[in-house]
Amino acid sequence: MLDRTLAALDAEARANLDIELSPREFLMDYLSAAFPTRQMRTYTDDSGNVRSEPMTDEDGRPVHSQEALQMREQLLEELCALPVVGSALDHIIGHFGVDQVAEVTGRLRRIVADARGGQRLESRSPRSNLAETDAFMRGAKRILIFSDAGGTGRSYHASLAAENQSRRIHYLLEPGWRADAAIQGLGRTHRTHQASAPLFRPVSTDCRGERRFISTIARRLDSLGALTRGQRQTGGQGLFNPHDNLESDFAKDSLVTWFRLLFAGKLASTSLTDFQALTGLNLEGEGGGMVEDLPPIQRWLNRILALRISLQNAIFDEYLGLIEARIEAAREAGTLDVGVETIDAERITILDRTCIREDPVSGAVTEILRLETEQRYRPVSRDRVEWLLQGGESRCVVNRRSGKAAICSATHSLTDEDGQLVKRWELVRPARTERHRQDLFLETLWEDADAEEFAKLWDQEVEELRHRTRTETIYLVTGLLLPVWGKLPDDHVQVWRLKTEDGQSLLGRLIPAPMVSKVSSAFGVAGGIEIAPTDIVRHVLDSGGVEPVGAYHLKRSLVAGEQRLELIDWPPSRLAELKALGCFSEIIAYRTRLFLPPARAADILARIAA
Repeated sequence: MLDRTLAALDAEARANLDIELSPREFLMDYLSAAFPTRQMRTYTDDSGNVRSEPMTDEDGRPVHSQEALQMREQLLEELCALPVVGSALDHIIGHFGVDQVAEVTGRLRRIVADARGGQRLESRSPRSNLAETDAFMRGAKRILIFSDAGGTGRSYHASLAAENQSRRIHYLLEPGWRADAAIQGLGRTHRTHQASAPLFRPVSTDCRGERRFISTIARRLDSLGALTRGQRQTGGQGLFNPHDNLESDFAKDSLVTWFRLLFAGKLASTSLTDFQALTGLNLEGEGGGMVEDLPPIQRWLNRILALRISLQNAIFDEYLGLIEARIEAAREAGTLDVGVETIDAERITILDRTCIREDPVSGAVTEILRLETEQRYRPVSRDRVEWLLQGGESRCVVNRRSGKAAICSATHSLTDEDGQLVKRWELVRPARTERHRQDLFLETLWEDADAEEFAKLWDQEVEELRHRTRTETIYLVTGLLLPVWGKLPDDHVQVWRLKTEDGQSLLGRLIPAPMVSKVSSAFGVAGGIEIAPTDIVRHVLDSGGVEPVGAYHLKRSLVAGEQRLELIDWPPSRLAELKALGCFSEIIAYRTRLFLPPARAADILARIAA
């Protein structure tokens, strides 16, 4: 484009060099050639179907609609009046200046601003890429822009041998369609012998339809991760969340639900009639019901891109809410496949090991290991807090009863089965993150607070966490897994990689504590494996599952905004006995319920199950 534009300039224009490099010319040519102006007429064929065809005059010349011609001219006029939208590369260089930006793209000429506010043509030799890379690695230029053409064979990480060892913040702009190229580009700033790991940030606009392109990269990175020993973090670098992949099984199931809600008239974004007219996708069958062969997700995504941005965003909000609801349900049930996870702990100790199978041919064994992990809390730093509070989209809240502080901000909404959007708040606390429905948030004890009160409570909790560690007992099935995989629980499919304090590297399947006895019994281990009550309590609090305790069951219940351990299925005749063992009762909605105090829950369970 630059060469053609320069060739069309006369001598005076070349001297002043005031040119515009934008896709405006291509858009105008496209509109002039492709805008439909032919007049159409309708007719009925021999089968009784209504069809249309272009009109011609008596001499066989095409007949054009004057209204369509006027619309085309008006659109061209408005297009020429729009401000220039330049490339991201030129915008960044124009804003920060050539003295601050190192460009490694391979282009030989570029237009840059001069000191007088005009433009000048700058020629670049093939060695410019080497000079620009050296300037960035020395710290002479703080910003680096590189492309596929300029990034091959070079490293831009915070090398310990370079002068510029500041942390790299890698913005992924225009990632393209090739997952292997995206990974190669990310690898330029993330290598061994570096002072710090980079921070990757994919860039997209607030147009929801643009997630179609991010989704393709996320899907292909997941597929590539399947080739890297099953560890999806190797392919995706942990860059994308499960809801970024709009072509996963969660996304496909959510689309079917979205179609059904649309057909039932329960969606607020659009109606069935308008959607079919705008997208050309037919969902209604001959008998008035919904067609069985629904449009595939790729076609639906492509048609959505043709809608107005406001309608795109409304439809995507509902659709992404359905995906988020399914992913959260899978995560809570333990069925979300996240590949192999590497556990980073201060200490991992093997307490005991039980052999549940020995291969008769190879002699390889399958074991259940009881491990104790000790992990140190890593509270959110003050710099991170200040960053989260920038822009005014987040606010400070405190729970004055518990003396805790949190940052409250909007997060992904959910879409229920009635098609209603359920908006949520995300609470970022020093050591964890939790989400609440906005309509129920007022019932909690979290309240808005000023900066001084928030900072005091936040720093107080951070200081407490710095001197604490949390110890947890986990159960890992390791060794020869393939022959026993079918007998392991279908839910809670988590594969962990860890290294013990004595140097042993382990790869195995995590098993929730209450299921260990069932798994060991299934392989004929006499008496099973006894699970400590503390492990059962921790599992119920973490997962929200319902676990048997003797003749009763233990569950997690939300009461007055607090998570409690509740004992259920107890007979009224044993109320006094259970209270004597340490349970406490409370009448809620005219019904007596029994709860266990968390500090003594393990001891009480041991006595109940005895």
